[in-house]
Amino acid sequence: MTKTSYPLKLPVSVKTAAQRLAREDGVSLNQWIASAVAEKIGAVETAAEFLRRRAGDARPSDLLPFLDAAKDEPPSTGDEPGR
Repeated sequence: MTKTSYPLKLPVSVKTAAQRLAREDGVSLNQWIASAVAEKIGAVETAAEFLRRRAGDARPSDLLPFLDAAKDEPPSTGDEPGR
């Protein structure tokens, strides 16, 4: 496996938490961060593929009839700005 380095700047609180979790897992901080990044990549790519499959041939304009039908509905509890 080819490896590369990347200078990473973390907030102190994030680094401290990552160090604690790495220690609990019995791995180096570098190994823990690499694993966390790989996990995030997998989650994002899996979600993107799922959404691509669900969307199929749909286009944004296909949603306009639904948006037009919903525009006169009052906001529901929890829809307030800033929530």
